[in-house]
Amino acid sequence: MSSMYVIGLTGGIGTGKSVVAEILREQGARILNADLVGHEAYLPGAPAYEDIVAEFGQDVVAEDGTIDRKRLGPIVFSSPDKLARLNAITHPPMKEMMREKLAEVERRGTRVSVLEAALLFDASWDDLTDEVWVTVVDAETAAQRASERSGLPVKQVLERIQKAQMASDERIRRSDVVIDTSGTMEDTRRRTLEAWRELERRLAARG
Repeated sequence: MSSMYVIGLTGGIGTGKSVVAEILREQGARILNADLVGHEAYLPGAPAYEDIVAEFGQDVVAEDGTIDRKRLGPIVFSSPDKLARLNAITHPPMKEMMREKLAEVERRGTRVSVLEAALLFDASWDDLTDEVWVTVVDAETAAQRASERSGLPVKQVLERIQKAQMASDERIRRSDVVIDTSGTMEDTRRRTLEAWRELERRLAARG
């Protein structure tokens, strides 16, 4: 049995995943962010790089030779087929990279780590975790938050949420812990710490 316990932390855009991850980090958990791993997967020499260029053409390559995600975004979000193709190229190598990173933090004696990934279920990464926590909020609030952060119009963010992501109720059904972030920052902190203390009790009982 693995000595490190892995929480998968998921939720749609603007649902407060990074806020909850930060609170868990303060409690001593190690955070592994799938987006950062994704950026690595897009670098020249990484497993997905050649396939992305072969599939989407030189237009998505920036001056410095890296994949320009700002050019790639509109292409893949315009078509479910293209998005599915990109995911098929990037998700398997990302999973292996995350598996290696989790093994690395376990070797350092980490007790609890958090794999933060919006696409945890969509990409079948949930089997890297021991349990899953999901952050939830209504779509309008999520779109408003994401719009403030990204500068994209709310309408455009809502479209992306509807097109690219698993429905919130499906995530909730497949998760072990649900954290509602629709209240104040203090409400979210209180709910997260309650879930964390409950986990600590379970881990202590497990020995």
